[in-house]
Amino acid sequence: MVWAVATIFRTVSAIALLGAIAITATAVAQRAFREYPSFEGSVAEAPLPPDYLVPGELVIGHMMFPDGRFGFGNQWKRGGTGWTDDYPKGDRALIQMLQRFTRTHMRSVEQPVDLEDGDDAFYWPFLIAGLAGSMELTDEQAAQLREHLSRGGFLFCDSFFGEDSYRTFTESMKRVFPERPIIDLTDDHPIFHVIYDLPEMTKVAIPHVSEAFGYGRMRRGPPRWQGIEDDEGRLMVLIAYNNDVQDAWQWADDPRYPHELINLALRLGVNVAMYSMTH
Repeated sequence: MVWAVATIFRTVSAIALLGAIAITATAVAQRAFREYPSFEGSVAEAPLPPDYLVPGELVIGHMMFPDGRFGFGNQWKRGGTGWTDDYPKGDRALIQMLQRFTRTHMRSVEQPVDLEDGDDAFYWPFLIAGLAGSMELTDEQAAQLREHLSRGGFLFCDSFFGEDSYRTFTESMKRVFPERPIIDLTDDHPIFHVIYDLPEMTKVAIPHVSEAFGYGRMRRGPPRWQGIEDDEGRLMVLIAYNNDVQDAWQWADDPRYPHELINLALRLGVNVAMYSMTH
């Protein structure tokens, strides 16, 4: 997979130490793998790998959440709403990159994570939120996410554009961390250098597929790379506002998507996953 990155990526021996990191408890206590229909329909579908039931030391968690624009009631629990944006194809593209270019033992499929499933969220420390600007967390869900992140979890929020989406997103984040500010990241932040050096990442806008293919332009301002830190300065939440990193993952095999942005987005994904497991 990923025709564009074959000449750029190299195996990263520095990640060998991560092979010993155990991030889950007993499999019996976890929710079993399951799939949901994607918000994007067939374009986001991905084949189920033959080894999808084999456990891994690192599992990509895809956070489920309710939203007002793309669902109603408990429809979000059945999929097909905002949280399934770029799911599962984008997740599995990132997983393949991590399998290929690190020595981390990855599970070959993602895990949908429902914050209302008791303590299940605590078994999946690395979470991705697609279409994060449609996220409308309840107070109970926000409290569960706050506990998850405070215990050492990590959340990558992506795929949202424009002021209305940002307002909806920040309202949810204020429920999660009422006292913690959202900060703008600088290019020297460790998350942009933990494995790959991405010296000017904060100036980059990873486009929505419609822009990348020349079909239209999202209503947005400049890219903003932001985050939320804990008391020790550890980044708990990475926010890619006015960006669609997961679209670059999802369309990594399509020659119409600019290969230099695919490469950048995949390298960023490796950095984010490795930062989440080492900080």
